[in-house]
Amino acid sequence: MKILLIEDEPELQKSIEQYLEMEGNIVEISPDFHHAQQKIAIYDYDCILVDITLPNGSGLDLLREIKLKKSKAGIIIISAKNSLDDKVNGLDLGADDYLPKPFHLSELNSRIKALIRRKSFDGNLEISINEIKILPHERRVLVHNQDVILTSKEYDLLLYFISNKNRVVSKSALAEHLWGDNSDRLDNFDFIYNHVKNLRKKLLEKRCEDYLQTIYGIGYNFKTQE
Repeated sequence: MKILLIEDEPELQKSIEQYLEMEGNIVEISPDFHHAQQKIAIYDYDCILVDITLPNGSGLDLLREIKLKKSKAGIIIISAKNSLDDKVNGLDLGADDYLPKPFHLSELNSRIKALIRRKSFDGNLEISINEIKILPHERRVLVHNQDVILTSKEYDLLLYFISNKNRVVSKSALAEHLWGDNSDRLDNFDFIYNHVKNLRKKLLEKRCEDYLQTIYGIGYNFKTQE
C-alpha cells in the first residue's frame, strides 16, 4: 500500500515509517500542514494517517480538503487529542477510524489492513478473482490452487490491478503507487513494462486467463467480467 503519514513528531514519524515499510508498504511523510496540503493535492494514496494538531494548521482542515478532492484513500486519525468532540468531528468529516496516542504499531498496522480490506475488497481476508486467489496476510498468490512466486513489486502490481479491475490505470499512476516520491526521479517507465511483462508471464504459466490488456500510450487495464 501507498501510505501518507501526516505527523510532526520526528521519533514517531520514524518508528511508524520503519514499521510500515517492513510490512511492505511505501510510506511518505508530511511533517506539517502546508506540506501535507501539497501532497494531497498532487498524489493519490491507499491510506492517509493524519494527526489533528499540526504546525501551521489542523488535521481536521486537511480532512475537508481530502474529501473535496474525492480521494478514495482510507483515513485514520492518529492524535493525542482524545476528546469525544475531536473524535466525532473527525469521523463526521469523513475519517474511517480514530486511534488515540499512544498506540502499539501492531494495532495501527492491523487497522490499516482492515480499512483497506473494507474499502477495496469488501472486508474479505481472501481476495478471489475467478481462478486467482490472493492471501494478503501471507502475501501469497495462487492460480488454480497453485502457488505463483512473485517478487514484491509484482505482488504489489497484481494487488493494485485487482483493486482497480476494469479500469484503465496509467503508467505514471503505477510508478507513483510502486515507488512513491522516487517516481519523480525516473527518466522513463520501461521498468513498469518489464514488471508487467514478468507478472503476466508468471500468471500465464499457471494457465491463468490473460486479463492484463495494454492500452498503448496510456497504461494497462486488468479486464475481467467477474
